[in-house]
Amino acid sequence: MVPVKPFDAPRKSLGGLDAEAAGKLIAAAADVALIIDGEGVIRDVALGSEELSKEGYSRWLGKPWVDTVTSETRAKIAQLIRDASEEGIPRWRHVNHPSSRGGDIPVAYSAMQLGRSGKIVAVGREMRSVAALQQRLVNAQQSMERDYWRLRQVETRYRLLFQMASEAVLIVDTASLKVLEANPAAAQLLGDNVARIVGHSFPEGFDEQSTAAVQNLLEGVRTLGFADPVRARMAAGGREFLVAASQFRQDSASLLLIRLSAPAVEEEAGAGKSRAALLQAVEHAPDGFVMTDKDGRITSANAAFLELAQLSTESQARGESLDRWLGRPGVDLSVLTANLRQYGSLRLFATTLRGEYGSVVEVEISAVSVSESERVSLGFIIRNVGRRLSSASPVGEQALRSVEQITEQVGRVPLKDLVRQSSDVIERLCIEAALKLTGDNRASAAEMLGLSRQSLYVKLRRHGIGELG
Repeated sequence: MVPVKPFDAPRKSLGGLDAEAAGKLIAAAADVALIIDGEGVIRDVALGSEELSKEGYSRWLGKPWVDTVTSETRAKIAQLIRDASEEGIPRWRHVNHPSSRGGDIPVAYSAMQLGRSGKIVAVGREMRSVAALQQRLVNAQQSMERDYWRLRQVETRYRLLFQMASEAVLIVDTASLKVLEANPAAAQLLGDNVARIVGHSFPEGFDEQSTAAVQNLLEGVRTLGFADPVRARMAAGGREFLVAASQFRQDSASLLLIRLSAPAVEEEAGAGKSRAALLQAVEHAPDGFVMTDKDGRITSANAAFLELAQLSTESQARGESLDRWLGRPGVDLSVLTANLRQYGSLRLFATTLRGEYGSVVEVEISAVSVSESERVSLGFIIRNVGRRLSSASPVGEQALRSVEQITEQVGRVPLKDLVRQSSDVIERLCIEAALKLTGDNRASAAEMLGLSRQSLYVKLRRHGIGELG
């Protein structure tokens, strides 16, 4: 802030300037102008800034100049007073005045002694706008440095991933078809080293038919943005692999990403497509399919199950317990999960399924437990058997014979004995049905019947059901 050039002849140019005109000139040229006596006390103040006037700087009269600044810039006031008495162009020094609104107001001062009177005139320029610009510059620089380091980290991760990737990858310039980058997997697949591959044209080293196929692939990607992968064969050794390409832009340049897949990788890709087709078949299967966690809460369901449960979207079922739609709440799901924990799979479990709007259908459930790492999932296949032609079950025939035997005794045996016999028959039939539904799992059958295990064992002995060792 040192003036480039002072006046050559100030006496001649400004000789007619009186004190009042000089004061106006100083006040107009500075944001704040101070007249300081020989003891450093402010004797007059001129303010050219309305902001400084609002801060109360006009009340500095009679105060030492050094008391108007912050403690860390008091030494600069002493330097300004000392510089004023020296010959030559005065220096600008940056001091801070405390503000009543909080914070400090930066002002740059230059001081000069007025003749031999011992008085000093100090002119100041407010630096808040400059300080704000400096702060913005610092913030922008810090932001650029953060972005720079973030980009460096991203580039490092990209380089590490590019080098460690098991898939062969080449980066090729779209215009010249020169290889710009190649990872070690590509060098190994092409039977060369990275240094020799980079800088060469692509395709190179293929037989005539494969070269034409790869060139057509690259041309299709450049013009249409996509093309189906092609099979290529190396001229030396006859090694085959699949070539796929995609186009992307970087720094206003168009590049090609070439992926080379060995036959094993191609087979894995085919297996992945087969799995995708299997999932699509399950989604469109006529039987309901539901995946749940180990507690029976639904994670996914196909369209057939949504139709059985009278739901419009899968999100309505996700997170809900399968027990909400099964025929015997609190019983069926417990029996299913208990068998899956014990045996891993279950077939043809007969029950009913209730829809959201009251429909009830007879269903058969087959289920399997699947473990993946430490996570256990349960899969349920739910088939609607309501329209199936069913033959009379042995239990039904036995029930009919028992009822006929009891009714034949009417008039011969007292009613209370008939009621007791009927109760025993019904109890036996219910126990046999529960054992059949649970696959002879007595713990699950007891839970289904609402009995304790000990009570069930007593009834089994009384009716002579099963072989209790």
